[in-house]
Amino acid sequence: MDIVFHTHHAPLSDSMRRRAEQAVRKVARRVARPVDAVVRFEQDGPTRSVEVVLHVASGRTYIARSEARYFGPALSDAVRRVERQVDHTKRSHRAASGTKARAGRPARARA
Repeated sequence: MDIVFHTHHAPLSDSMRRRAEQAVRKVARRVARPVDAVVRFEQDGPTRSVEVVLHVASGRTYIARSEARYFGPALSDAVRRVERQVDHTKRSHRAASGTKARAGRPARARA
């Protein structure tokens, strides 16, 4: 999986780049066939924002953006939002509702 980093008016340290790469790879392990990811770091005055875009082979795209005073909390929040999207789409309707499918039994007729 390729990870592309974009910085816009933002000095990015090597440790923050490694931290972002580890976080994105951790989320990518939870999806089937990740293709690539784009991580954008932007700075506008005192506000720093991080956007994470994860592309999957099925055509699905997960996007999350977060703003904070520093890049660390913004990155953590953006990755958490992508994780929530992945977890939400990963489960089927029956699995999410907690009901079990009936295997081989026809539905009861109502009287």
